[in-house]
Amino acid sequence: MARVSDQLTQKELESFLWGAAILLRGLIDASDYKQYVFPLLFFKRLSDVWDADFREAFEETDDEGYATATANDRFIIPAGAHWTSARDASRDVGRALLGAFQAIEGANPERLKGVFGNAAWTDKAQMPDETLKNLIEHFSKHTLSLQNVPEDELGNGYEYLIKQFADDSGHTAQEFYTNRTLVHLMAQMLEPQPGETVYDPTCGTGGMLISCLAEVKRKGGDIRTIGLYGQELINITAAIARMNLVLHGVSDFDIRSGNTLHEPALLDRDRLKTFDVVLANPPYSIKKWNREAWLSDSWGRNFLGTPPQGRADYAFFQHILKSMDPTTGRCAILFPQGVLGRNEETEMRRKLLELDLIECVLGLGPNLFYNSPMEAFVLVCRSVKPANRQGKILFIDAVKEVSRERAQSFLSEEHQSKILNAYEAFADQRGFAAVVSNADLLAEGGNLSIPRHVKKTAATESDGEAASLSTAWTSFDNSGREFWADMDALLDTLESVAAEEVSDA
Repeated sequence: MARVSDQLTQKELESFLWGAAILLRGLIDASDYKQYVFPLLFFKRLSDVWDADFREAFEETDDEGYATATANDRFIIPAGAHWTSARDASRDVGRALLGAFQAIEGANPERLKGVFGNAAWTDKAQMPDETLKNLIEHFSKHTLSLQNVPEDELGNGYEYLIKQFADDSGHTAQEFYTNRTLVHLMAQMLEPQPGETVYDPTCGTGGMLISCLAEVKRKGGDIRTIGLYGQELINITAAIARMNLVLHGVSDFDIRSGNTLHEPALLDRDRLKTFDVVLANPPYSIKKWNREAWLSDSWGRNFLGTPPQGRADYAFFQHILKSMDPTTGRCAILFPQGVLGRNEETEMRRKLLELDLIECVLGLGPNLFYNSPMEAFVLVCRSVKPANRQGKILFIDAVKEVSRERAQSFLSEEHQSKILNAYEAFADQRGFAAVVSNADLLAEGGNLSIPRHVKKTAATESDGEAASLSTAWTSFDNSGREFWADMDALLDTLESVAAEEVSDA
């Protein structure tokens, strides 16, 4: 039996959690680790927290009925659905686990429905009894109660495990892990407040929602009044997001499964539900989406127009804008650079500028995403911009604000502070930030490419030879980035022409 007093350091916890994944190496594909490790971790946590609540109440009253009722206040674990019941199973372990998961979800429909995912627990060819018993015994080594492993620590450990799975599974990494230093910056820019609602339409494992929660807590706000909402296409990833929020101590949340573009799940009667804060890292330039339905979208999300079939970026963008509260709404979205200047989307950008929704275009450095050296950007919008920012957009060129350590790129605290200060100042900074009027942007055709508006500065004469090299590099860097932006737009045009020729044929 696990020890009652079994406190773990953060490093010990992370090593312990990753040890469960190591047990699966060579048995299943790395991309499937999460389907088994996360539900078992969550099941163990629920059971240990329930035990601690029961023990405390029983020691106070010596009344088993009262202690059970007290433990069930947090969440209900029905008889026969506890960790110890599954651990005692000598055979058909997968069936015992599945039965426990279904019983717990059924007893806690509002908070835990679908939280354990839909892995093939009873498929002994994929997951034999021996493997499951090894995993159960591994997790039984430590007691994961709130006393031994507080919510923040387990939440951090859970995030660590998500990152490790991203690294280990390679091609699937970007689907459920976004660079946390960048997400933290986005949360700071939007300043979520106690009592507000936060939404992520492509929420993955819930990292952006958790970051907003952490930002409120960092500033001393009451996180119990925050409402967190999300939708995720992949069922197991949505389940992981629900687990993530519960493990972080969140009680007010609603994570739905499904295709956000095709069937938005968060509704307010016959309209899309709106939120104070929206963060998102939508899938980039997907081609397989129902463009025809968008032409007459029943939710009114085509107010800027209908994007080309080969790139759904502006479909996600319009969904996000439509999901913002008309008064308090603000959003921060990660997009590929092409969104700023592609020819096919010129008219939609023009309408966007006329509506005066864009507040800031923040250019990012390379390698901030798994398995991709691409430079992306953050687009910040507000339903109602402050009076002194209306009719204007702040462009920030933070392409050089990147640190790299152990093959990972990230935004240091210094980088985040520099960017955040520029955003809050909303003023020109030579070579780093520029404020441009919507009228000027419209006169130039609505191109929002950052190098067009934030010009690099030459080094001073006193720098001698270094100044010449710096000037040459700056000129080359600006020209190169504009060249590739133009090439991206040209390729889009060629794709459209080719598609039309095929259609005509």
